Amino acid sequence: QVQLVESGGGLVQPGGSLRLSCAASGSILVIPTMGWYRQAPGKQRELVATITPGGATNYADSVKGRFTISRGNPKITVYLQMNSLKPEDTAVYYCNLKEGASREFWGQGTQVTVSS
Repeated sequence: QVQLVESGGGLVQPGGSLRLSCAASGSILVIPTMGWYRQAPGKQRELVATITPGGATNYADSVKGRFTISRGNPKITVYLQMNSLKPEDTAVYYCNLKEGASREFWGQGTQVTVSS
C-alpha cells in the first residue's frame, strides 16, 4: 500500500502565494508519475499539474504561468508552487501518484481558499 500526505494549504488573499507539498511512502517499486488535482464545491475533480519520472510537466490551461510543479529528493515528494492566486483557485487539492498502468493512489486533500 502507498500513503500520500499533503500539507501547505490554507487561506490566502488574491494575488498571494502558497506552496503545497506531498510526500509518498509505502510500497513504491519505480519512480511514479505524480500530480495535483483539485475539486471545487459542486464541480468535478480536475487536473492541475503532473510530472513524469523523467521530469516532463503538464499543466491545466487555467494555471499555466502561475503554478509550478516540481519533485523533491527523494523523487516521491512533489511540490506545487502557486503564485498569483485567484478566487477561482479555491478548492480541495489532492495529490496523485500513478505507478505503471494499474496502480494509482490519492492523498486525503488539503483545502486552499483564496479570499480577501
